[in-house]
Amino acid sequence: MSNALAIAGVTAVIKDLLDSGMIDQAITDAMGAGVVVSARAPDTIPLDDADGPQLNLFLHQVTPNAALRNAALPSRDATGNRSTNPPLALDLHYLLTAYGRAELQAEVLLGYALQLLHETPVLPRAAIRRALNPAVIDGAALPAIYHSLRGADLAEQVELLKITPSALSTEEMSRLWSALQAHYRPTIAFQVSVVLIESSKSARSPLPVLSRGETDPVSKRERGVLAFSGLTPPLPTLEAVVPAGRQPVAVPGGEVRLEGHHLDGVDRQVTFSLASFQISRSVPVISGSSAKVSLIVPNDLPVGLYRIELSVQGLGDAQARRTNQLPLALAPQAVLPPFNATRNGAAVTLVLDVAPPVRAGQTAALILGEREIAAEQFTATTSRLTFKIADAPEAGSTHLVRLRVDGFESPIIDRMATPTAYLDRRITLP
Repeated sequence: MSNALAIAGVTAVIKDLLDSGMIDQAITDAMGAGVVVSARAPDTIPLDDADGPQLNLFLHQVTPNAALRNAALPSRDATGNRSTNPPLALDLHYLLTAYGRAELQAEVLLGYALQLLHETPVLPRAAIRRALNPAVIDGAALPAIYHSLRGADLAEQVELLKITPSALSTEEMSRLWSALQAHYRPTIAFQVSVVLIESSKSARSPLPVLSRGETDPVSKRERGVLAFSGLTPPLPTLEAVVPAGRQPVAVPGGEVRLEGHHLDGVDRQVTFSLASFQISRSVPVISGSSAKVSLIVPNDLPVGLYRIELSVQGLGDAQARRTNQLPLALAPQAVLPPFNATRNGAAVTLVLDVAPPVRAGQTAALILGEREIAAEQFTATTSRLTFKIADAPEAGSTHLVRLRVDGFESPIIDRMATPTAYLDRRITLP
C-alpha cells in the first residue's frame, strides 16, 4: 500500500508523463518554442508574454472511491482496539490547462496532451518508479520534495492507477474557474483512480483457524458447522440487565439480574469492564437458570458505565463461551446518617462515608434537596467526602440527599412502592 505521500506522488507522475511526452513528440519543433509543464494553482500562472507555452496540471478535488471505501473489514473491535488497517481509497480529480502565447499554441498543446493521456490509460509501475526516483544528470540537484516522494510506495499498491476523462458542464466549469479567480483557458478534466493510502499503525492479528468445531478423537475429523432451526441463536446471549428494585443503576453490594437465553452451564462468570480505569473484574454467579442469572456487585468497583458479559461453558462445549456485552451503570451510595455534621453560624460542614471509594480524577457532589454542593478537593482514593454549605438551611430542617459521582446519581426513588415514593435518604441539619 502507498502512504500519505501518494497524492503528491500521483501529481508528480502525471507531470513527468506529460513532460516526457512533450519531449518525445518533439513539440518544440511544432510550437517554435520550449514548453513548460507545471503543477500549480491556475491563479498563480502568469499570463504575460515573457513566458512560453505552458501545460498546467491542477488537483482540484479529492473524493472517496465508492467501490473500495467499505471493502475492508471494520478497523476496530467491540472494545475499541485497532484490529486492521483498512486503506483509504481516493479518486483524484485534475484540470489540465493549456496556455499559449500565440495563435493556436494552446490548441496544439492540448491536443498533444489529450493524445498522450488517451494512449496511457493505465500508469505502468515502471513509469511510476522512474518518475518518483528520477536519474540526476550532470550533478543537477533535485527539488527537496522529490526526495520525500521516493518513499511514497505508489508503485507497490495493489491497484494500478487509471486515467479517465471527466465531463464537466459549462456551468460546472464556470463555477470552478470563478472560485479559482483565474482567467479561463482551454481545459480538460480527468480523474485518476484509485489511490490506496494505508496507515502504518500496529494492529492485532488473530491466529489462523485450525479447525471448524471440535475434532473427533477417533476419526480425527472436525465437527464442522452446526445448523439450527428457529429464530433464537443457540448461543448464550444477554438481552437485559436488571438492577435490584427495578432501579436504572446498580449500587455496590447490590444484586443484579441478567436475562437472556442459553445461560445455563458450568463455571459461570460475569466480567465487569471499565475502559476509563482499565478495569476488568470477573464475579461468580450466585444463582440462575437458562434464562436468568444473578450476581452481587463488588463493593470496591469505582462508579462508572461498565460493559458486562457472561462467560459460561455448556455441557456440550469443550471451552467456555462469552456472551454479548451490555451496559451497566454503577452509582454511588452515601452512608447515612453522616459521619460528622457541624454548624458554624450559617455554614454547615457534612462529612459522609461513601461507597464505593471515589478515585482521584472523579468529580463528586452532594445534592441536598434541590441544591448541589461540590465536594472538597481530594487527591487520592477516598471513601469519605467533605461538603461545606456556606449558606445552609435552618437548623433542624430535613432534606432528601443524593450523591453524584461523574454524573451518576445514587437512587432516590422507591420503584417497588405503590404509588411510587422517595426512599428514606434524608439528612437533618444541625
